[in-house]
Amino acid sequence: MRRTKTSKTSAATRTAPGRAVKATAATTVTAAMTIALAAAALGATFLPVAGNAAAAASIPLNCAAAPSACGYPDATNTGVSPTATLLSVPAQATSGPGWKWMTGTTDGYVEVATAGAKISNLNIAGGLDISASNVTVSNVQVVNTGNNFGVSLRHTSNVTIQNSSIYSPYNTGPLRLQVAIKDIYGDSTGTVINADNIWNVGAGIQISEGTVENNYVHNLGYNTGDHVDGIFSDAGQAPLTIIHNTVFDQLNQTDAIALFEDFGPQFNVTVTNNLIAGGDYAIYGGFNPGGAVPSNIVITNNRISPLYFPNSGYYGTDAAVDAGVNGNIWSGNIWDNTGQPVTP
Repeated sequence: MRRTKTSKTSAATRTAPGRAVKATAATTVTAAMTIALAAAALGATFLPVAGNAAAAASIPLNCAAAPSACGYPDATNTGVSPTATLLSVPAQATSGPGWKWMTGTTDGYVEVATAGAKISNLNIAGGLDISASNVTVSNVQVVNTGNNFGVSLRHTSNVTIQNSSIYSPYNTGPLRLQVAIKDIYGDSTGTVINADNIWNVGAGIQISEGTVENNYVHNLGYNTGDHVDGIFSDAGQAPLTIIHNTVFDQLNQTDAIALFEDFGPQFNVTVTNNLIAGGDYAIYGGFNPGGAVPSNIVITNNRISPLYFPNSGYYGTDAAVDAGVNGNIWSGNIWDNTGQPVTP
């Protein structure tokens, strides 16, 4: 969490199986027009695409103004369901199937040490620590503060954290939450982080293996000395897929999405179809001058927005990208406001 900000040239030391259904052109146009009308109503604009079957609907622009209108995650389609009834922990309960409230030296937390546990419909005033495998967390609200974690993983496999909300009530100062979801030892495997709403944290998601998809990470928090990250890996495990997330770092601090080489080389990472903005650079691509050359880093089809700064990040769109060697790819990444290509 403590890194030295660097210039761009020296940055970053650090269809499911089954029957396929072929959509008709009319169906494609109708669906695209529906999205277009909804997006237009919420402030998005459109770039015509000549010769495309869905040209009548065009390509949406300015999706950062209303991400869900363009099909991206935001507060309307992530986090705890608005219809969920949550049990307050520890006020209303201190244990349940697979979990138990623990009192730490300064703060309480829920411990999950039972393999296969399904944790749902809880409102936790503290952290959620998972030390068992094959655990599913859904419709859980975690409210924590300070130099703590919202959800921590310890030597786990096949843990899913989905449709949950993780945040601090405070955006700045020592009571912002340090990290929302963190793989403590960097050795958890098969992790899925899906459709979570995360805010007021110094770092949203810190993980080096698994799938991070459909999450909304925004309104990042800051305490003096923080290096603020949206979604990041500091190397170790692989493969890692970061797909279809909305990540907004409103600060001129570090990144929206980053691959660092703090603990080893970066390899076999896919960053695709995300809507991102902010940080000092919006994307760090894993290259570490003088260190191991990253391999199979695929950064494609992302929307990069100037929501906070003209160049998306305070200094630029990207740093530490080494495309064209070792299977590393940068392709199809566009400006959210113009639809024009972003080159590294």
